[in-house]
Amino acid sequence: MALSQVVGRLIGVREHVVDPGGGGAPRVPHPVEAVVVGGGIAGMSAAVVLAERGVSVTVLEAAPTLGGRLGAWPEELADGFQQNEHGFHAFFRQYYNWRAILRRVDPQLGFLRPIPGYPILSQRWPTEEFGKLPPAPPMNLLALLARSPSLRLGDLRRMDRDAALPLLTYDPQRTYAEFDDATADALLTSLRLPDRARAMLFEVFSHSFFNHETEMSAAEMIAQFHFYLLGNPEGLAFDCPDEDYATAIWEPLARHVEKHGGRVVTGAAATALTRDGAGWRVATADGTSYAAGHVVLAVDPPALAALVTASPGLADHAPRLVARMPAFGRAGPPYAVARYWCDGDVDAGRAVFSGVSRQPTLDSVTLYHRLENESRRWAERTGGSVIELHAYACEPDVPAGELAERMRIELPALWPEVAGLRVRELRARVEAQAPAFTPGSHAWRPGVRTDADGLYLAGDGIRTDFPSALMERSAATGIIAANHVLRAEGGSAEPVRSIRPRGLLAGRR
Repeated sequence: MALSQVVGRLIGVREHVVDPGGGGAPRVPHPVEAVVVGGGIAGMSAAVVLAERGVSVTVLEAAPTLGGRLGAWPEELADGFQQNEHGFHAFFRQYYNWRAILRRVDPQLGFLRPIPGYPILSQRWPTEEFGKLPPAPPMNLLALLARSPSLRLGDLRRMDRDAALPLLTYDPQRTYAEFDDATADALLTSLRLPDRARAMLFEVFSHSFFNHETEMSAAEMIAQFHFYLLGNPEGLAFDCPDEDYATAIWEPLARHVEKHGGRVVTGAAATALTRDGAGWRVATADGTSYAAGHVVLAVDPPALAALVTASPGLADHAPRLVARMPAFGRAGPPYAVARYWCDGDVDAGRAVFSGVSRQPTLDSVTLYHRLENESRRWAERTGGSVIELHAYACEPDVPAGELAERMRIELPALWPEVAGLRVRELRARVEAQAPAFTPGSHAWRPGVRTDADGLYLAGDGIRTDFPSALMERSAATGIIAANHVLRAEGGSAEPVRSIRPRGLLAGRR
């Protein structure tokens, strides 16, 4: 164990139990039926726990493949099929609940490989490296301040330390009460950081949540700074699968649910939800309906709002949920993902994953042929490379192909050798499904439990009372939704864990 982790544990920076689980029978003591709408991380996490505890669970996924924003599907290229994906995701090591679900299909998590380094690239400034910091606070913060070329001693002296204190004093109630109405942009401006430090240390961070800092709650930025840097013992280190998401995650998880008596139905878009006696009925586009005592809605915000709107009877049973949907259903900015199969390769020393600062469109670069086995085999066979570019929060109403071309043109300013690569194949898409964390949204953001009996929500836009984000929030809310069902029916719940619940200096305020 690293010295920083020893110090961190002494001050409470460790894995914390949010819900110990237990408290009931290992399996539900009587027949229970549940429907989970959505087959992404949140929905499948709920389904795994429910099926293991004896609930007859059916997962309804609108797409032909599972995964949501972690989805994968076969793409036909000129020289055969390759798996394509919705985009790169970092499996951070403080994703305790998501990793607990993944251990159902690989107890040792052998399919995850550490990603060395976490560089931030800029055309204007030297590269910053975040992946080689000590893992736990406060040592990681001290090392960042000592090593970062973006912050000098004089910069720290000119910095507004009172404005910076909220970053160290995260509290799940007070932080949102004090800062949710402000923007992350206003918070960053108040720090009086040099432009370079702001761009390299903070703006890249906010874009990673698919939000612009001018439209993102300051409280949410403080919470995520705590979750990823200042409150967890694992630091910014992360892993990624060495196979595509379908092979490594979704096909094994679907088999696991089915082995425990559940069903996973793809191509089944839910169209309406109605009360059916003491339970619920979910209708799908093909005319089928599914009855259940409990329903978990684990879909992205626009899809959730559309389903609620298409279910007018919900106003009689869940008026608070219905009232929150017009605001909640507005997704964050669009994001673009473009994957290029190229002739030739980039320099051998390029990192597998790199963040990008202050380019007009481009936010990150991933070298899939140095990450996943199928892409690696293609590159070895052809002498080429598989490169994926992201724009996390991009300009609206721009076609995917145009965004892909913009990102391709911007990359040579960072990696000049890319200019000499010929693109053999391109697959690009632009989506707007990620949740928005706008100022003031925390007050009306729905939690897992709704005001209707037997109806629950899950996903990365759903509020939790403990620090979480992105894939981990999806998994945690899915497990919490399952736990509500299990406790209502006499079953044993699944443990839920998180990081240190409050900031290092929270007791000082």
